[in-house]
Amino acid sequence: MFYHDKKLQYKVRVEKPNPQFARLLQQAIGGIEGEIRVCLQYLFQAWNSRGPVRYRDMLLDTGTEEMAHIEMLATAVALNLEGASGDLVDTIVGKDPIVAAIMGGMDPRHYLSGGMGALAADANGVPFNGSWVVSTGNTAADMYSNVNAESSGRVLATRLYELTDDPGMKDMLSFLIARDTMHQNQWLAVLEELGHGDLRNVHPIPNSFPQEKENQDVNYVFVNTNIDPSSPSVGQNRRWTHGKSIDGKSQFREMKAQPMGPEPQLGPPMPSAYAQTEQIVEANSKA
Repeated sequence: MFYHDKKLQYKVRVEKPNPQFARLLQQAIGGIEGEIRVCLQYLFQAWNSRGPVRYRDMLLDTGTEEMAHIEMLATAVALNLEGASGDLVDTIVGKDPIVAAIMGGMDPRHYLSGGMGALAADANGVPFNGSWVVSTGNTAADMYSNVNAESSGRVLATRLYELTDDPGMKDMLSFLIARDTMHQNQWLAVLEELGHGDLRNVHPIPNSFPQEKENQDVNYVFVNTNIDPSSPSVGQNRRWTHGKSIDGKSQFREMKAQPMGPEPQLGPPMPSAYAQTEQIVEANSKA
């Protein structure tokens, strides 16, 4: 169950409306690095959570906060679109068929579909994709996905910060950047707690699968697939090829890539699948 407060989590003000910047802000709403993604990701992880209730509660809190961030950004988009003059809108809808040239980088769907409002889409107008939402049911795997989501989101927000000279937009983005800092740290704190103070205890994920059942010949081997003779050969001392593995359970080593299985041989085509006659005849002759 959710409740709504009509006041924003943080103030949003636009001193110099900029329809082009409104389009850039769409990436922070509906892009793969955006707030819709993290909002749904944290909420689905919470709704699917089994185990300690404190993790579900935290995910619900943070997923709900991300709704507030979508609200802030949508408000910022709408306020920036107020900079589109009536003459510009008239031109968009009637005078020149080259919409992109007339709009100078503004997304036409902000007018055509949104009525000068935000959309559930990225900066190119591509609708949000729900397949970006990660919820595995494994708390550690989800936390790493969340760290990645917050990291890429913070990178995006810092780039947006540099792309505007509007004091209000910089202030709002400064707030969102700060929240990304906290969220990165809180997901890492969960991983630390899951590892009882040592991240090595978290790995490999899932740590509930008996490692004796995995192939012991390759589970800590870096496979070097580079055939360029001028590249460093096997034996270079790199962190992921020599020394103790990160989880502390084995030693890294390196090997040149080599085939471990035979060439695949498939059966003849199924008659009902209607391959070409030549395929069927040649396959049967080799069978």
